[in-house]
Amino acid sequence: MTGYTMLRNGGVGNGGQTCMLRWSNRIRLTWLSFTLFIILVFFPLIAHYYLTTLDEADEAGKRIFGPRAGNELCEVKHVLDLCRIRESVSEELLQLEAKRQELNSEIAKLNLKIEACKKSIENAKQDLLQLKNVISQTEHSYKELMAQNQPKLSLPIRLLPEKDDAGLPPPRVTRGCRLHNCFDYSRCPLTSGFPVYVYDSDQFAFGSYLDPLVKQAFQATARANVYVTENAAIACLYVVLVGEMQEPAVLRPADLEKQLYSLPHWRTDGHNHVIINLSRKSDTQNLLYNVSTGRAMVAQSTFYAAQYRPGFDLVVSPLVHAMSEPNFMEIPPQVPVKRKYLFTFQGEKIESLRSSLQEARSFEEEMEGDPPADYDDRIIATLKAVQDSKLDQVLVEFTCKNQPRPSLPTEWALCGEREDRLELLKLSTFALIITPGDPHLVISSGCATRLFEALEAGAVPVVLGEQVQLPYHDMLEWNEAALVVPKPRVTEVHFLLRSLSDSDLLAMRRQGRFLWETYFSTADSIFNTVLAMIRTRIQIPAAPIREEVAAEIPHRSGKAAGTDPNMADNGDLDLGPVETEPPYASPKYLRNFTLTVTDCYRSWNSAPGPFHLFPHTPFDPVLPSEAKFLGSGTGFRPIGGGAGGSGKEFQAALGGNVQREQFTVVMLTYEREEVLMNSLERLNGLPYLNKVVVVWNSPKLPSEDLLWPDIGVPIMVVRTEKNSLNNRFLPWNEIETEAILSIDDDAHLRHDEIMFGFRVWREARDRIVGFPGRYHAWDIPHQSWLYNSNYSCELSMVLTGAAFFHKYYAYLYSYVMPQAIRDMVDEYINCEDIAMNFLVSHITRKPPIKVTSRWTFRCPGCPQALSHDDSHFHERHKCINFFVKVYGYMPLLYTQFRVDSVLFKTRLPHDKTKCFKFI
Repeated sequence: MTGYTMLRNGGVGNGGQTCMLRWSNRIRLTWLSFTLFIILVFFPLIAHYYLTTLDEADEAGKRIFGPRAGNELCEVKHVLDLCRIRESVSEELLQLEAKRQELNSEIAKLNLKIEACKKSIENAKQDLLQLKNVISQTEHSYKELMAQNQPKLSLPIRLLPEKDDAGLPPPRVTRGCRLHNCFDYSRCPLTSGFPVYVYDSDQFAFGSYLDPLVKQAFQATARANVYVTENAAIACLYVVLVGEMQEPAVLRPADLEKQLYSLPHWRTDGHNHVIINLSRKSDTQNLLYNVSTGRAMVAQSTFYAAQYRPGFDLVVSPLVHAMSEPNFMEIPPQVPVKRKYLFTFQGEKIESLRSSLQEARSFEEEMEGDPPADYDDRIIATLKAVQDSKLDQVLVEFTCKNQPRPSLPTEWALCGEREDRLELLKLSTFALIITPGDPHLVISSGCATRLFEALEAGAVPVVLGEQVQLPYHDMLEWNEAALVVPKPRVTEVHFLLRSLSDSDLLAMRRQGRFLWETYFSTADSIFNTVLAMIRTRIQIPAAPIREEVAAEIPHRSGKAAGTDPNMADNGDLDLGPVETEPPYASPKYLRNFTLTVTDCYRSWNSAPGPFHLFPHTPFDPVLPSEAKFLGSGTGFRPIGGGAGGSGKEFQAALGGNVQREQFTVVMLTYEREEVLMNSLERLNGLPYLNKVVVVWNSPKLPSEDLLWPDIGVPIMVVRTEKNSLNNRFLPWNEIETEAILSIDDDAHLRHDEIMFGFRVWREARDRIVGFPGRYHAWDIPHQSWLYNSNYSCELSMVLTGAAFFHKYYAYLYSYVMPQAIRDMVDEYINCEDIAMNFLVSHITRKPPIKVTSRWTFRCPGCPQALSHDDSHFHERHKCINFFVKVYGYMPLLYTQFRVDSVLFKTRLPHDKTKCFKFI
């Protein structure tokens, strides 16, 4: 107790003992920590060193911890059991892996079969939809035919008359011949094709008297005519050439009449014969005046009233260009409208040049007394008074400076040479033609020659004398190209000419140029016109026009067409049926046998002429106003718009006022296979596409291993005879639709743009409807036309590298348009699109239509085309100026608008869909 008490009280002895105790505790802790450190650090190091030393022993049997063979490890019993288990498991795993791979292979095969079945099901569904559509179309067609009560008829059996037919009863008088009593219709059935037999003049005596140039030109054009046949037994018409005779030749009328009656197919009276007497000179005599021609028609340039049979005989133009084509570079332009002289006249008539001309009575005195028998004196005085007044610059000469050309009595003789007369007419706005003073002379070759030269030089003819019968007067509307004024109105001629506006004057000059080119200019045009007039009179349709037979290049197809995201992105628009609409052709022109009966003077436009000179095309144009229904009467469905006019109902139908139809893509290409394949793939799924015609313009055929895409419609690859841009517009027989989409192989168009262009074209079928617009401009410093492709507020051309047009224009471009234009296209390998725009504007007098707001349509990354050449624009400048010379004026017209859909950029509720939208 005492010690404890002392310790608690802090005694000295006790304090030393406490310090020792603390020091000893610290010693023990330090020693313990050092010992643990030695054990934890050095012992592992020593053990590691010892073990590695044992493993490095030379004898393999002394290795204790090193790796051992598998057999040695399995010496222990439980280790052997583990090894057997591992081997068994490994073998089972290998078997399972093999079975897994086998099952995966079977699953892949089944997936392929499933995909094939799905595809077969889809194809079957599409085929079923197509069949349903075909059945629906057939039912509609059947109902329409039943409602029309117009079943399709087969052609009637042709009944040919006997070789020695007795003929028709003769008319009471020869001048009483008309078609109903002098023409045998039984030889010319509607379905006969109008076969024409042409006699070989060299086989008859009168053939030796013919002018060699006239005979050669006539034979050449007869050989090339589509109606001429060598089988006289089936002929509807027989043609014999009797003139013009050579100057020194003299053939008596009795001898000529005897030779005509000895023709092998004359059949006593010459019915269904045409006797042609072509004149090359102004003084050609009336060879057939005292010849009895029986029931044969007479076609010549000079007629007396006693021999002319209206509605039966034909007044034809003189054959000025016998063996030569007109040179368009020498023909004056049609503008400016006003020329140096208001009117001109040069001529001489000996009977009218009286010395007492100055002593003639005044017009008032003559009107008070008896009317004059000959108005030539009044005409001379009036025209001289106009010339002396100097109100307008006119030139009238009634005495030839040189010897006048030979002429008929009372006829005004031509003065000077033809070249001199043409130079004066090129300076004349109007050309006066004074008809012969003999009232019994219906028409003379001299008068017809004046008319020919006036039309050729672009001077509007002013014919003084309404009794004259102008060439082809019963078929041509001469009031559209000439002024026919009675001679008593000669005092009003000056006022009448001054009252014509420039637009009317230009229209008459343009129509006169058309008449001259089509019916007067060459031997071929004259012969075709004679046949066309007779064929139109007897109401036989024209022969089908020739189509270019497509030489197909074999190619392999089957490559699944990909989908271009730019083309497929049409939003929620349903552009129309794709594969549910089978390809179907446009309806053929079915009015051939009734056209000449119902409207002989019908003309689709002013340019093709008032009657069918050229063969008809399978797809004659139909104006929108004439095609609002498939037929007339009850039971016909309207063809066009969707229900409601907007939304999906509109998108699922074509709309418009004409029947449902498709279009054909014509794509011109030249050795750019990759670009071509991409362009064809972009057409995959395009609605209303009938087929694609690829015009292969290279002599090198496509690669044999080239795999063409399958776009759901036929692809026809056509081989051409030569590399020509004119091949783009050939009327290939494989084009079975009226609508043609001409497109370059590198043009990039979306489906909605193409469909909108198609819809617009259906409402303007007579015009070019396309996408890239261009315009022409007048270069004042150089006094010439320029081609411009810059952005502008107006345009006059739409390039045919992406444009719709009617197949009718393909026929006109290839067969009717002047050959000089196509030759220049081949020379420059350029300008075919400009040529087509010139043609359509010349025919319709309307500008093209541009759709959508885009100006460029080339695909990105495509190789450069011909248009990137430096000389491209210089050549197009030259083309425009050359085309203007050929046409005689600038036919292109400006337009300041483009076409967009009705609801374009119109704000609509979200639940409504616009007609079309563009980016």
